[in-house]
Amino acid sequence: MDKIEIEGGTRLKGNVKISGAKNAALPVMAASILGSGESTILNVPLLRDITTMGKLLGHLGMGYHLEDDEAILQSENITSIEAPYDFVKTMRASVLVLGPLLARTGEAKVSLPGGCAIGARPINLHIMGLQKMGAKILLSDGYIHAKAKKLHGATIYFDMPTVTGTENLMMTATLAEGETLLENAACEPEIVDLANALVSMGANIEGAGTSIIKIKGVSGLRPLRYRIIPDRIETGTFLTAAAITEGDVTIDNCNPGHAESFISKLKETGVQIRHNSSTINVRGPLQLKSEDIKTMPHPGFPTDMQAQFMALMTIADGTSLITENIFENRFMHVAELKRMGADIKIEGATATVKGVDFLKGAPVMATDLRASASLILAGLAAKGTTVIDRVYHLDRGYEKIEAKFEQLGAKIKRIKV
Repeated sequence: MDKIEIEGGTRLKGNVKISGAKNAALPVMAASILGSGESTILNVPLLRDITTMGKLLGHLGMGYHLEDDEAILQSENITSIEAPYDFVKTMRASVLVLGPLLARTGEAKVSLPGGCAIGARPINLHIMGLQKMGAKILLSDGYIHAKAKKLHGATIYFDMPTVTGTENLMMTATLAEGETLLENAACEPEIVDLANALVSMGANIEGAGTSIIKIKGVSGLRPLRYRIIPDRIETGTFLTAAAITEGDVTIDNCNPGHAESFISKLKETGVQIRHNSSTINVRGPLQLKSEDIKTMPHPGFPTDMQAQFMALMTIADGTSLITENIFENRFMHVAELKRMGADIKIEGATATVKGVDFLKGAPVMATDLRASASLILAGLAAKGTTVIDRVYHLDRGYEKIEAKFEQLGAKIKRIKV
């Protein structure tokens, strides 16, 4: 199991290029099921989750090849309608094949999803929507078994916005007869990216990026050639890295508009940020100011940046309140940050962070993907050496992260164990 070792205290300087968004690439890969033929997806990050999705599509009978940042998918023949537990247990996004398989073949059998242990993420809203579109659902032995002779449009209201639920039902609706309305839909940029990819396949979709999405079903879709958007969470992570190290970093190949809520909060802490349409320059201050955050669905502050922002606040002047409104178990990084000298107290869904003069290097353990990133940020700012164990979480969501930090001057290396 690999570890990452960081000698803290180096001011980051230079340029870093952002990879394609994992959370946009995965649903677009699943969408390729809907069109028979060869699909090409560009700007795909080389990550463990991408490999897992590729293997899952291969199990369904599709051809899959990933080279550099280009994924080529052959979907002429779907030979299996089952996504087994062995594939799905490591990655929750595997549930995204449920809707496309059902829409194309009339049947799908998908294991209940796994992924990071950051709280319950039920798929009852996916199931509710499929049932409204005419599917019969059987839950048995840890699997969702869906069948439909013919899918039809429906009005589906989400009790709470769900990203994967919105994506799954949007894909299903593209081949359903009639019109589907998704109300209280998720508005994340990844939703818009998937809608754009589906439209390039011949789908009829309006309203993606708003709370109401309208899909008019079509008789068939063609393969796609599509370029994935830059990863806004990786962008935010490198913004924070520059801020926490008093750095001067230029972030290339990004979309500042997708990180607007986070950029706004960083500015309030005293960070200097200038940007154009695809580049951000960020300069960290000599002394950060404490700011409160509350995680919210997009366009609010993203839950996937909560851990990184908390790491930043550990050395800010004053006290900050960090409230997690999306997942009920997303403070697992707190214990590890406290090992490094952070002053954090948790009460319910709120963490109170009192800034300290400095963090100290320590052996710590990653508990999930974004917690891993927060520990790297803390290690970059700390005095002494930090060793992060269980960094396989990082490989699910950050492409060559230690190499990117190294090119910015960080003293960081991966230890093969």
